[in-house]
Amino acid sequence: MPGSRRSQRQRAVSELRAQGRYGPELRDVLPGFVALGLAVLAPVLLLVWLYRALGVGGPVLGVVLVAAAATAGLRLRRTVVRRRGGHYTAAELARLDDQGLAVAAARMLRRDGWRVIDLSKQEGRPRLYARDRRGRELDVAFRPVATADEGASGPAPLREAGRPGVDRLTRVVVHLGSFSHQDVLWASRQGGVHLLDRRQLQRWADGATLDDLGLSG
Repeated sequence: MPGSRRSQRQRAVSELRAQGRYGPELRDVLPGFVALGLAVLAPVLLLVWLYRALGVGGPVLGVVLVAAAATAGLRLRRTVVRRRGGHYTAAELARLDDQGLAVAAARMLRRDGWRVIDLSKQEGRPRLYARDRRGRELDVAFRPVATADEGASGPAPLREAGRPGVDRLTRVVVHLGSFSHQDVLWASRQGGVHLLDRRQLQRWADGATLDDLGLSG
């Protein structure tokens, strides 16, 4: 009977939806269709308006403007995708603040296969914990960006990040500037403490792994 067929179909659809195999519903795809429609309609309306305002030369100007906007949008998208993938230029690194540097480091760790937990809220300052498939663990702290041009006198977290203990953590301190000879000497005496300065950070952002930099323990 029609009624039984309908109920059977409804049960089949419900089962497929529960298994995630039925596919998207209209409400799932509607925002995408609306956005696509606006993306197509907006340039057309712009060309019509320019034609009415400027005559034959209006559409030509409109095409140039649309092409320029599309090119700029494509470049911006590529930049965003690249950063999210854990790759930064030297200029981009130089513009980062403390939290931005932590975000960049987290992305680079994930790029290299580390599972990252952001401890910044609990610590009250940028701090990351990371673990890889081999069970290696990292405690990543950051010397404040504001001290990047101050040489050796910038405040820790050197000593807190490098505090020796019985755990298996490899401690890494990231700095946009350069560490002093005293910093390097002190870290070498602690065991399990590595300093990542501007030069190494740039290599990391270019695609080198922490293993390449000799920092992962």
